[in-house]
Amino acid sequence: MSDWTDKLPEAAKDYIGGRRVDEVECVIPDVAGVARGKAMPAAKFGKQTSYFLPNSIFLQTITGEWADNPFDAFTEPDMVLVPDFSTATAAPWTADVTLQVIHDAMDQQGAPISFSPRNVLKRIVGLFNAQGWTPVVAPEMEFFLTARNIDPNMPVVPPMGRTGRQAAAKQAYSLSAIDEYGKVIDDIYDYAEAQGLEIDGILQEGGAGQIELNLAHGDPVRLADEVFFFKRLIREAALRHDCFATFMAKPIEGEPGSAMHIHHSVVDTKTGKNIFADRKGVETEYFGHFIAGMQNHLSGAIALLAPYVNSYRRYVPDFAAPINLEWGRDNRTTGLRVPISGPEARRIENRLPGMDCNPYLGIAASLACGYLGLMEKKASRPEFVGSAYIDNDDIPQNLGDALDLLEDDKALCAVLGEEFIKVYVSVKRNEYKEFLQVISPWERQHLLLNV
Repeated sequence: MSDWTDKLPEAAKDYIGGRRVDEVECVIPDVAGVARGKAMPAAKFGKQTSYFLPNSIFLQTITGEWADNPFDAFTEPDMVLVPDFSTATAAPWTADVTLQVIHDAMDQQGAPISFSPRNVLKRIVGLFNAQGWTPVVAPEMEFFLTARNIDPNMPVVPPMGRTGRQAAAKQAYSLSAIDEYGKVIDDIYDYAEAQGLEIDGILQEGGAGQIELNLAHGDPVRLADEVFFFKRLIREAALRHDCFATFMAKPIEGEPGSAMHIHHSVVDTKTGKNIFADRKGVETEYFGHFIAGMQNHLSGAIALLAPYVNSYRRYVPDFAAPINLEWGRDNRTTGLRVPISGPEARRIENRLPGMDCNPYLGIAASLACGYLGLMEKKASRPEFVGSAYIDNDDIPQNLGDALDLLEDDKALCAVLGEEFIKVYVSVKRNEYKEFLQVISPWERQHLLLNV
């Protein structure tokens, strides 16, 4: 093996298995969480010392347009891409032996690019570390398998299962329902194993063709990397069996939306003890402060947790999605749920993020709110008992309002980084403006001949 292959994780070495690596994909997640970068022959990757991409990749909208550059409208300086070999993993769906390697974005002086999403998350983790804390997260991924949709004007519909019937709704936790598309699930398992990714569990969710995939708890950056990789491998597994996998927040009218619930805990770096519980297992002040931070700042963070116009279709009462910032023990109607657990696993589940969010930014924004709570030391609201679906005053109703709330939360903007906020808002304002120029079928149906 050459020097660079010696740096690979064991799963990547096992995948190579003595074969010659044909190609390396130099990958970097953009603001949307889309994989950008370049592919090159493995021999060239091994010899090359520098990799470059223009920093404008972080100004590209989900439609492929370019947002206004808040810093320099005329130049697109190259970033230096630095491979993080700990992320090297297989691309097992390719015909040859291909590896993916996530890269960090640095400027030409070696400083992290402040508006790179992976760097934003590293910045937040660094703030916890500076206080002697280590944040721990566990994401849950919800997504739909759908029939191929090649005409955007047509509604999305569930896929055909092995019985020849469309996947059925309202079959949460049904094993026979998930067996309907068992071949896709088998490929997801196989791809994950080849990539060295751990799956904590897979289950049928409440929507037709809706699946939940759970990940084990761990380091926030590593878990964001895994969600990033899982999105790609799940799409590839679906395509092998003539269907799509979508991570839209609300792809099918009348069905539940897809969330990326995030479980949070914080441990003392020196002792390894969960700071949310004391020696007797009683909830600490840290626990209440973390919840208070989320209650006080998540309204501003919604623009990162629900980043598209479609995201807000998920926040509707009685549709398995929270519409509030209340907290409760084992209460799935509250935006902040405290699962039943022992003291060592005491954690707070943020149920507001949609699966359409960039995992780096969703985790960063959620942790940033908790961090601000720990710093501000304010009290949380009382625990909510009963159904919290009656209150939705905490949640903005559209992307435009959400962006306004983000810019108004100066403390949150400062923690996430002012330069990042300028780039993010520029991209999202551009996307929202494009959406407002689209005439929908609803408008043609009800307004064309009636008004």
